[in-house]
Amino acid sequence: MISSFIEVFKNKDTRAKILFTMGMLLVYRLGCALVVPGIDNSMINLSGNTILNMMSLLGGGAISQMSVFALGVGPYITASIIIQLLSMDVIPYLTELAKEGNKGRQKMDRYTRYLAVVMSLVQGYFITRTLNATYSIIENDSFAGYAYVSIMFTAGTMFLLWIGDRITAKGIGNGTSLIIFSGIVANLPYTFRMVFASTVGTQSAGWLLFTIYLVMYLLIIVLVTVMQLAERRIPIQYTSSSVQNRTKGDMNHLPLKVNSASVIPVIFSSALLQAPQIILSWINYDLYDKWSKILNLTHPYMIVFYALLITLFTFFYTNLEVDPSKISERLSKQNGYIPGVRPGKETREYISNVLNRITVLGAIFLVFIAVLPYIVSGVSGLPTSAALGGTGIIIVVGIAIETHKGLVSQLTQKSYKGFIGR
Repeated sequence: MISSFIEVFKNKDTRAKILFTMGMLLVYRLGCALVVPGIDNSMINLSGNTILNMMSLLGGGAISQMSVFALGVGPYITASIIIQLLSMDVIPYLTELAKEGNKGRQKMDRYTRYLAVVMSLVQGYFITRTLNATYSIIENDSFAGYAYVSIMFTAGTMFLLWIGDRITAKGIGNGTSLIIFSGIVANLPYTFRMVFASTVGTQSAGWLLFTIYLVMYLLIIVLVTVMQLAERRIPIQYTSSSVQNRTKGDMNHLPLKVNSASVIPVIFSSALLQAPQIILSWINYDLYDKWSKILNLTHPYMIVFYALLITLFTFFYTNLEVDPSKISERLSKQNGYIPGVRPGKETREYISNVLNRITVLGAIFLVFIAVLPYIVSGVSGLPTSAALGGTGIIIVVGIAIETHKGLVSQLTQKSYKGFIGR
């Protein structure tokens, strides 16, 4: 991997793209330090709120600062998930757009951005109301004050989407993903400093504990990397020479990722657990305070319930993301089949069975990574934001892998063009 990056930097065009990307990400990080006027963020502590922690994760920790980029690209991610789910035979119009190729994708992206504006306003209002009820952060405690902060957050999110578009067009990788990546990575020094202070600064065996923490952190990164790359390859046989770029008897594989759902089930589960608390915080704060203690993930029964939700959402989203019926239909159109399995219904059932079996392993992996911070926090006393595991590692590793693949692909294309031009 290191040698690949060295080769990439030797290329003038690719080096320029990397520098442009770094410049855009620097603008993003500077914006994370600009606090919205009229906000006092000195008392904010998000350690006890799971959904705000998740939003803060996607926003690079900017919620705790109440900066103009507090929401990050989180509303756009949420809107993308909603539009994607609705396009899966829920709303026929969106389903047809998804089949229209590049033109349809452009329209869907426009609708996603419209929805992202609405989501930004709603999330901005919710965050301001919730934090103000707990910490009294806003000077103008009225609807106009909340609307002002929400509009500032929305403007920040839309500006970040513009930065992401510029990175995608003129830089490297997916701009939106890299913004999330940089936000999470930017918080790592603070996390390690917090753990260092909690171990070396307060315990006699502090250096040993801190070393163990770092080793375990690296091992979890290795585990996440392996699981992100793990896939089950189903052999495919093509029997017709009419398929483009294939000859009779050509063999290929159908790759099914072990973790096809990525971190979506964890986000859904966290949101579902926090939804009642969000509603109660607007209606009755005393009742909200009571239920927030009941639904706290520090309790073993809530951790078990959280794990069950992640498992259910993993199977649900995987079967939406990877449709065995469509795969079977596409294979039939391409004159392909799975050796030993009849085309049609048997192929669909075979793919479905394989997908469900590997999803069991994917669900166990997601549950382990998601609940590990709460278990480690309960045992060690570290805050959940500093404990081992968590969805942030999955996001960072996934984006790093995809960006590396993109860089290697660019390098390969440059080398190929150079070879042809000789």
